Order: sequence, then structure tokens, then C-alpha cells
Amino acid sequence: MSAIASAPHRPVLADLIARPSSRARAFAVDAGLVLAGAALVAVLAQVSIPLWPVPITGQTLGVIVVGAALGARRGAAALVTYMLIGLAGLPVFADFIGSLAAVAKPSFGFVIGFVFSAYVAGWFAERAWDRRPVLAFAGFAAASAVPFVFGIPYMAVVLNVVMGLDLSFVQILEAGLFPFIVGGLVKAAIAALAIPGAWALVRRADARKR
Repeated sequence: MSAIASAPHRPVLADLIARPSSRARAFAVDAGLVLAGAALVAVLAQVSIPLWPVPITGQTLGVIVVGAALGARRGAAALVTYMLIGLAGLPVFADFIGSLAAVAKPSFGFVIGFVFSAYVAGWFAERAWDRRPVLAFAGFAAASAVPFVFGIPYMAVVLNVVMGLDLSFVQILEAGLFPFIVGGLVKAAIAALAIPGAWALVRRADARKR
């Protein structure tokens, strides 16, 4: 495990696609990538299957792809941006919701968790796990689990303390975890095919330039 932790950071997809020639341009490129990442998650958030109290959406797939493509810091920054513009009122959350009142929704803890999920996906990408489907799937599955660490306790507080429903621990898991396990694995698998595939295309394009 220590060998993995100390592994050097390697370029992620965004580093190869966008190659700025100056610091000023690098800042502009990074800002553009962060905004693009937030926009992608906002679009996939609208791919939604209604489910109480938390809908099934395409957000997690977007979070993983953004984190892996941009790297840990830019990926997390993209999800912080996504969260803040949603709280500011832009309808970027699932079902075109966007307002400060979203913090009172049972699902908002998952939005917080997305920031850390993107960072984890980027962390694995910076260690080249995203270039092989098997390793990518392992890393992305781990990243997919992160939102539940934040989302389930947050949901439990909103449902039981704020709304006074008095749900049991098992009922909380039935509402906020069990319906999402298969979908989370499928999204991790899709990302584990898409990101290595993108790497192959980038390498092929680079080879043609030489």
C-alpha cells in the first residue's frame, strides 16, 4: 500500500489534450476544464429515475469521468463549482433543481460526497490506474462508494431528525444504498471502458503527428 501511496503523479487525459504554453494560459485552461467538468455533471444529473428519497441519476458517472480526466485537484474543484452554482440558484441538480434550499434535501449529502469522489477518481488516474480497464474499474468502484460515506449519514439526519420519520438503520440503507449498488458498479464499468479508450485515442493521435 505504501508503494501505491508514494507512486509519482502521472499526466491525466486533460494534461495531454490541453497543453498551455504559459502560466496565464494554464490558469485559463484549468478554469475552462473545471467549468466543463461541472457542466458535464450538471447534464448527467438530469438523466434521472425518480426514487424516494434519493433519485437514481447519471451524476456518479459524470463525477468519475471528470475526476479521472482532470485529475484529483481539478476534478474536486469542478464538483465544488457544481455544488456552489447549484446552491446559487442555477438548476444543475437532479430534476433541474437549484437553490440554497437544496441543503435540506435528503440527497444533498451525496452532492457533498461527489467532491471527494472526484478527488479519489483523479488520485487513481494520476497513478495510471485509468489506463487499464481492470485497474480502472477497481479505482472507479472505490470512487463510486465515496458519496455514500457522506450521503447516507446526511440523509439519515434529514429524514429522522429534520423530518421526524424515525427510520431504522436497515430502512435507511434500503432507501439510500441498496438500490444504487448495481447501478454504481455499472457506471464504474462504463467509465473503466471509456477512459482507457480515450487514452488509446489520444496515443493514436499523438502517433500520427510524429
